[in-house]
Amino acid sequence: MQIFYSAEIGQGLCTLDSEESRHAVKVLRLQQGDELYVTDGHGTLYISRVINANASGCVVEPVAIKESSTVPYKLTIGVAPTKNPARIEWLVEKATEVGVECIQLLQCDHSERPYLKTDRLQRVALSAMKQSLHTWLPLVEPCIALQQWLQSPQIKDFDGLKLIAYCEEDKMRIPLFDAIEPRRNAIILIGPEGDFSSDEIALARAQGFKPVSLGPSRLRTETAALYAAVGFNIINDQNGL
Repeated sequence: MQIFYSAEIGQGLCTLDSEESRHAVKVLRLQQGDELYVTDGHGTLYISRVINANASGCVVEPVAIKESSTVPYKLTIGVAPTKNPARIEWLVEKATEVGVECIQLLQCDHSERPYLKTDRLQRVALSAMKQSLHTWLPLVEPCIALQQWLQSPQIKDFDGLKLIAYCEEDKMRIPLFDAIEPRRNAIILIGPEGDFSSDEIALARAQGFKPVSLGPSRLRTETAALYAAVGFNIINDQNGL
């Protein structure tokens, strides 16, 4: 089974982008009248038909909905970019396969890399979505200063779980699996290799973030973020979601 992506497929007749078109026409050799599956990235998979098999702009038309789903819970992972961009690309790929709504890149006091382009990361997420046969495309948001993000309306108005994982010894930390509540959206913050600073932890807690532990091992940034995504999905899967 092959899945293609177009944000406009739900609006009717649409043209796949050049990369999708080339794959459909040149690699799979689809012709006019052939059927293919196209997702809008928002949970709906359409049975579609090729109208014009053009390798630079393949025109397709949805003819039926194969499946449509909603996500009863949403997870945002806030994470500091690693010094090696490939490690964040790995995280985006694996988190997409596991299930995450948004990956927010954060500039922290101890960040190894203050900036990272998101266009390539979004392409990694798209590829991982199609490869894993998902119909939900996560957003990879551009890097923003943690202090600025914590004080944004997005955080202040968020009514789900707000969790922050850090290595600093703190009796208030509880295991992640005990902190996650089924059927609740969540934001989980993961710091850089040098961890969050004391000021950042204090600010996050002032904004309602609860401190959590990811276990006795000290994990790399990308491993910690994936651990959090897996834990969130396991808790919800165990509760039939």
